[in-house]
Amino acid sequence: MEKNDQQRKGRWKLFAVIAICASPLIASYLSYYVIKPEGRTNYGALIDPRAYPIPAALGTAVIDGKPAQLNDYQGKWIMLQVGNADCQEACRKQLHNMRQLRLAQGKDMDRIERVWLVTDDKPLETMLMREYDGTHMLRASADAVKAWLPADTGTVPADHIYMIDPLGNLMMRFPKDADPNKMKKDIAKLLKASRIG
Repeated sequence: MEKNDQQRKGRWKLFAVIAICASPLIASYLSYYVIKPEGRTNYGALIDPRAYPIPAALGTAVIDGKPAQLNDYQGKWIMLQVGNADCQEACRKQLHNMRQLRLAQGKDMDRIERVWLVTDDKPLETMLMREYDGTHMLRASADAVKAWLPADTGTVPADHIYMIDPLGNLMMRFPKDADPNKMKKDIAKLLKASRIG
């Protein structure tokens, strides 16, 4: 009788140890496959990168007319904005935010290039070019840019800042009038998670 009690207690102890060891695995399985958390951790909209590689037909050139490709910055993250040369308040705010967001990444800021695709052939304001020195300013076909960049309903590509991964694929779009603090967190997560660029 005593032997049976000891065996029963031993079995319960064994089951308790197995349950304790297996509980994190079971909890993670349940939370991922059954509960499915509703909250998302990113602020910007993730885009399937396979669907939006940099198109060859953008017709890009530097401001003085020499040919240049957006793919020239491949190997780094590209923070991208588009718009015409008449850069009004919203455009200037985006240029400012891109500069500050890059600086805010600290030691990782060299992993990011800032690019403004200018979608017309009008001259750029000299003071604007000086103020945002370091931003690569390329002219591109407005039609090709519009066909490539997805925009939120009721907006146009010029309303957004986009992120292109180091392989040359569009992968994130920030909302119109985006909150720079939330953008900063998303960009930091991208850089931390990426082993390339």
